Amino acid sequence: MVQLKTDTSIEAMRATGRVVARMLTAAREAAEVGVSLRELDEVARGVLREAGAGSPFLGYRPHFAPVPFPAVICASVNDAIVHGIPTDYRLRDGDLVSIDAGAKLDGWAGDSAISFTVGRARPADTRLVDTAYKALEAGIAAATVGNRIGDIAHAIGTVCRTAGYGIPEGFGGHGVGREMHEDPGVPNEGRPGRGMPLRHGMVLAIEPMLIGGGVDTYRADRDGWTLRTTDGSRAAHAEHTVAITDEGPRILTAL
Repeated sequence: MVQLKTDTSIEAMRATGRVVARMLTAAREAAEVGVSLRELDEVARGVLREAGAGSPFLGYRPHFAPVPFPAVICASVNDAIVHGIPTDYRLRDGDLVSIDAGAKLDGWAGDSAISFTVGRARPADTRLVDTAYKALEAGIAAATVGNRIGDIAHAIGTVCRTAGYGIPEGFGGHGVGREMHEDPGVPNEGRPGRGMPLRHGMVLAIEPMLIGGGVDTYRADRDGWTLRTTDGSRAAHAEHTVAITDEGPRILTAL
């Protein structure tokens, strides 16, 4: 069931979104060659503590997971698409990193993700990351009252496919509210004019995930969480929590 949010609730979710944005900014600034993924998680935990916020990631255990998630961010490097567990792996020059972060403040959740290169970027990685953000922007632009979920999906998918990239099967965005994952699902590919109508008060996490090699398949690591490309190509992930309003889409996780 989709829960429409009041304008007051959306304002409260904006406060949560700012915390998420600060987590990602702090992690990005700390991500230098030689820094471990676990250290980036500690940086993000510090932002949560300062804000008096909790983490919807820490301890989260969906049906597919063998163990609860042990961190407050997902840190996915190179061929890891999403859900990477922060480890003692130390960043190297040229690594492509995706950081997904969430926060919960005053009972409201927020969810956002960024991708970037540490040190010198490969041209192919720069194009991949740029396309992820273009796909995100296209999805947000389609998130208007009167459109449908399929319009968001079509906008994202068109950008990804036109650039020649793969889209992980079965993964996409979702509703956000009191919980990090709510209805409706928001696919990263679809047909325009199909699906649930978008209404004022809906809040969605829009999150394109791109596979550089052009395939849609992935595999899970032994940890049961990290999803990797099957062809070894690199991946990128971009995400914002967005409120659907009569005045247009409002990004709640922008800084």
